[in-house]
Amino acid sequence: MRDQETASPHPERRLTTKEAAELLGVKPETLYAYVSRGQLSSRRAPGGRGSTFDAGEVEALARRNRRESAAASGSGGELGVRTRITLIEGDRYYFRGVDAVELAARHTYEEVAEWLWTGRMRRGATFDAPEAAVTTARRAVEALPEHASPADRLRVATIAAATADPLRFDLSEDAVLGTARTLIPTLVSALPQAWPERRDDGPLAHRLWTRLSHHEEPDEASLRALDTALALLVDHDLAASTLAVRVAASARAHAYAAVSAGLGVIEGPLHGAASGLAHRLLHDVLDRGDAAPVIADELRAGRRIPGLGHRLYRGEDPRARALFALLEHVPRAEPALLAARDIVRTTARHTPLHANVDLALAVLTTSCGMSAGAGETIFAVARTAGWIAHALEEYGERPLRMRPSGLYAGPKPPRPLPE
Repeated sequence: MRDQETASPHPERRLTTKEAAELLGVKPETLYAYVSRGQLSSRRAPGGRGSTFDAGEVEALARRNRRESAAASGSGGELGVRTRITLIEGDRYYFRGVDAVELAARHTYEEVAEWLWTGRMRRGATFDAPEAAVTTARRAVEALPEHASPADRLRVATIAAATADPLRFDLSEDAVLGTARTLIPTLVSALPQAWPERRDDGPLAHRLWTRLSHHEEPDEASLRALDTALALLVDHDLAASTLAVRVAASARAHAYAAVSAGLGVIEGPLHGAASGLAHRLLHDVLDRGDAAPVIADELRAGRRIPGLGHRLYRGEDPRARALFALLEHVPRAEPALLAARDIVRTTARHTPLHANVDLALAVLTTSCGMSAGAGETIFAVARTAGWIAHALEEYGERPLRMRPSGLYAGPKPPRPLPE
């Protein structure tokens, strides 16, 4: 579950007051105002003369300032979109200002989704799907070829569920929230069952387990790991699929169409499908008993190592760290955990990359008797809640604002008509 590109963490560099102010394009007085507001941290320089600043923090603040400036002016620079949903900063991420890892550790996926949508904690929240929508979506999914991908199934289920909802064009907040609370369980109920007894009630994580795992009854630790994975993955700022959702919402596409736009992007190997690559790598290591020859084969073929590195985090992906800690308590997880550590340790000999959430998801899916595509399904179901949150936020903005201008680089007109 990517939202990422490979990145190498840098050792800590310190900047002087003058260097930090120049990088930010501000006066020293403004720099210390950033410190007083908690946007930067400072440390007294050796000898007590002046302060020094962490280069990574300063660079991150400079990027954020550029994005906000571009968003405010509507031109140039990186695409910036003001949002109150998710902040990624200092190797941590926050949902509406609350530490996302702590939130996922204390609340169910459904409760975290409600927090993301409304900013209110709705304890004991449950999601139920209308029978008509489930029947329509299930029939559509069952008509797909057996080799259909997880994204194929979820996309078809979303479109089918939309056809069963005549009120889908109502973009009011209450209507969209109603759609969110029924679409997510509909998607899960439409998936093919992994074993005979289909479960369509209770916590969403338990329902999803019956579609993904060939272990009939989950132990408590495994079910908790799956539920927490869903909560951790619910949003991650403006990942590629989320940006697609906001573009659709900006054009006032209904919530089902916006989610479908996200599902169309998620299938890429640099995004939602990345956990499947990590799953296969993990199985290769388990089969051969050693990560070294597997990593060597990947590098010889010119491929990057899946499950490692993240351009938004200098250290370990906090989602991976939280999930690995839970997997320590899953009875069948030890071999996969050891293999994952072997992958990280072996790769670190020449590239200092940390584990990302794809590798943690691969350990989860391997340990819980799930296929390589299960991680993509977990990611897509989880992220649907985040997409709805972003669609809701975008419905409150000026329509069609997500319309950048192209920088034409073709032949200078006018040219004669072609023969």
